[in-house]
Amino acid sequence: MDREHHTSTSMAEFLRSARSRLTPQEAGLDDPSLSRRRVSGLRREELARLAGVSVDYYTRLEQGRSRSASAEVLDALATALHLDDAERSHLHTLARPQPARRRRPRPQRIDPATWDLLDTLQQAGRPAFVLGRRLDVLAHNQLAGRLITDFRALPAAERNQARFVFLDPHARELYRDWAHVAADTAAMLRLDAGRHPDDPALSALVGELSIHSQEFRHFWSDNKVHRRTTGTKDYHHPLVGDLTVTYQALTPADDPDQILFIYGTEPGSPSETSLRLLAGWGMEPADAKGITARTP
Repeated sequence: MDREHHTSTSMAEFLRSARSRLTPQEAGLDDPSLSRRRVSGLRREELARLAGVSVDYYTRLEQGRSRSASAEVLDALATALHLDDAERSHLHTLARPQPARRRRPRPQRIDPATWDLLDTLQQAGRPAFVLGRRLDVLAHNQLAGRLITDFRALPAAERNQARFVFLDPHARELYRDWAHVAADTAAMLRLDAGRHPDDPALSALVGELSIHSQEFRHFWSDNKVHRRTTGTKDYHHPLVGDLTVTYQALTPADDPDQILFIYGTEPGSPSETSLRLLAGWGMEPADAKGITARTP
């Protein structure tokens, strides 16, 4: 399959998936007959009308028979489909992929300033870690390793957040809402796949997860994308019990494919107490530089 055909197919699948999830009522259509439909999603002609394009043109896009769409058309479709910023960006990426790289991408490296920040956050009692392409875990401080898992103890090829979530039994016990975390993880990986469609390591990872996890196959087929910015996450930790953390995701300026996650807790909350207990539970002196980048 050539690259252009793969691109048009990916965009077609994403459009079909987004259309199937949007109900006529959510789209603002008011018709009593809509309540008698057997399926809840929009019809092609309804989406085409909302986006201001012809039904034939939209049909060709959704069937992968058209390999071009203007930025204006993509924005109109994104608005009609009620896509969020990450989904809108993903749609544009699928329609305007970067040229295929002829050289193997360089291994991702952690900037010294990021190492220092991980160490500073460790001393402040804040779990922090860095994800790279394919959700590879490039680095974490000790507290993040104690809260989630010590990726340093794993072989380099297994230091990956998606592999942990879907293939490690500990993850199902650790995350109080595992299904939500798993869906978001698959959606983050899908977003990365849109940015790097020619990454053989990413294709191998998706294949491995698809073989070994029925849940991953389900979430991957949803064609959803997700970009983490801020939010909360609930844990059930074997040492300190239930705790809720807030998180903030930052992108280092020198590498847009890295994401630094910083965790915190509400001041004075039981979760803050639990995190402090975890920080002091048999900890060695702070050592943030526990993981080096894995060669793609």
